Amino acid sequence: MPSCPDCDVEMRETDHKTSYRGDGIRIDVEGGLLGKLDLKGTYLNCHVCPECGLARFYADA
Repeated sequence: MPSCPDCDVEMRETDHKTSYRGDGIRIDVEGGLLGKLDLKGTYLNCHVCPECGLARFYADA
């Protein structure tokens, strides 16, 4: 798990909601036609600091 850069404590993975299709936030890693058709990409996971509330998104590795 990542650590908060401000508090130096372990961040917790959390669910997030989107208003577009509800299938999560994705980034286009392939480009081209397949990326535009939303057939290739990487989902992002949200991690939140329990101390200060900082939220960061990380791509699936």
